[in-house]
Amino acid sequence: MVSMLNPVYQEFVNDVDQVSTAMQNAQLEVSSGLQMRNVSDMPDQVSELLQARANLSSSQQISTNLVNVTSEVNAGEQAVSSAVTLFDQVQTIAAEGATGTQTASSRAALAQNLQSILQQMVGLANTSIDGRYIFSGDSDQTQPYTYDASQPDPVSSYNGSASTRVVQGADGTTFPVALTAQQIFDSSDPTTNVFSSINALITSLNNNDQAGIQTEQNGLSTVASYLNQQLAFYGTTQDTLQSATTFAQNQQTQLQTQISNLQDANETSAIMQMTQDETQEQAALSSEAEMPRQTLFSFLG
Repeated sequence: MVSMLNPVYQEFVNDVDQVSTAMQNAQLEVSSGLQMRNVSDMPDQVSELLQARANLSSSQQISTNLVNVTSEVNAGEQAVSSAVTLFDQVQTIAAEGATGTQTASSRAALAQNLQSILQQMVGLANTSIDGRYIFSGDSDQTQPYTYDASQPDPVSSYNGSASTRVVQGADGTTFPVALTAQQIFDSSDPTTNVFSSINALITSLNNNDQAGIQTEQNGLSTVASYLNQQLAFYGTTQDTLQSATTFAQNQQTQLQTQISNLQDANETSAIMQMTQDETQEQAALSSEAEMPRQTLFSFLG
């Protein structure tokens, strides 16, 4: 299409169009709050923006995972802490039962107290959160132990599995978050087995076997030390989770700032640009109105 405009007027129209386009862009920035609304707006920064958004989404998912795991670890720490307290009572009962002044009936009564403690220990081993047995390893829908007081050994064998689950932090590192009930209460080493040490002491008390009671009592300190080591695992894991959560939160703040710098409009600058463009447009239109008009009649006259 051939323009019939005078070159001077054509230049004027082009300039006004440019100012109008710039003003519209500034208005869109103010109304949307974004300087990058389309890929074509800032093509050199699109890749960086998309990567930042992906990193933010990943970090937020990691934070959610950490929150969920923290609840489980806190429950685990509380359960093992309760087990440590119960085992302190076991040691107290053992010391009492080992004294020479005890009778067969008094020792039988102490054995009854220990049976109650053993049942409570099994209950702690079966701790569940949101329908998951937290000490059953990867088989968290299976109750680790059952208790049957009519049996010589009232605690069943372990019904769970190994724990292979790990959690990833926002820095990419992974760490385990759980022990199994077998590791905590039912160690393969008889000198550190909580269940068997209590049951052996119950048997000696019921048999009024002072020498046997003394032997069992002597081994309880090793079991107690081992149980405290399992508690320390959960304390350390709590600290690791807290550090990982803080790292993820700081990372998300940095990524949100990066995204904002890439896509968000500078409202003050955009308003100033819009005002400047409006002023330029008005000035141009006013100047155009004052331009002399010449027609064919001007030349014929």
